[in-house]
Amino acid sequence: MNTATKTEWNVVESEVSIPSGRVKLEGTLAIPQNAKGIVLFAHGSGSGRHSPRNRFVAGVLHAEGMATLLFDLLTREEEMVDARTAELRFDIHLLTKRLIDATRWVTQNSETHGLSVGYFGASTGAAAALIAAAELRATVGAVVSRGGRADLAGDALGMVRAPTLLIVGGKDDVVIELNRQAEARLRDTASKLVIIPGATHLFEESGALEKVAGLAGAWFRRYLTPPPEPPMRREKQSLWFYKGGADG
Repeated sequence: MNTATKTEWNVVESEVSIPSGRVKLEGTLAIPQNAKGIVLFAHGSGSGRHSPRNRFVAGVLHAEGMATLLFDLLTREEEMVDARTAELRFDIHLLTKRLIDATRWVTQNSETHGLSVGYFGASTGAAAALIAAAELRATVGAVVSRGGRADLAGDALGMVRAPTLLIVGGKDDVVIELNRQAEARLRDTASKLVIIPGATHLFEESGALEKVAGLAGAWFRRYLTPPPEPPMRREKQSLWFYKGGADG
């Protein structure tokens, strides 16, 4: 782990290297004082740990007392291949394996051991987050998807136990329908589909990303902050339009 630096909200930030099979994944670990939990970011197509959108959301989570791990699911060499072929970003098995490896690293790391774990996934990273949550079961306390391809998690959706929040832009018609279908398959956990009116896939519209971050912060605060609510409690709300306020 490299030398740590202190940022806003008394957050200690370090550059880390996470082993995964034969490769090492570069990441940024940020831990606020008295952290209540840690959120791992599973980025989407063509993105990475330096994504301005993910870093903005991470900053909001720090204010909520959440540590974050933003890391690259692909190595630099793999990113170069993916930029030409766009094939690795849809290799859900590979992305899931690396997210699981990062999760195990977090649970074994002396600075983050014992913290409740959550996932924030975007695009294909959301599918990896849901499959990893299904495989790791009790290890993962909550999942938030931003414009994610939750449908690509397939049969794993029925095995997810972590409370799951699906956030989609109101103008992202195809992804809205795919998330409706995915949410219907989340049968054994609390789940909610939230649509941000007027927002497109990347939530680039004024105020859209702030709404996403606020909703994510409230979800993780609810489910990762001890004492957690029973994860099996049913809270099925198939569709909800954002009208302001983070706690929905």
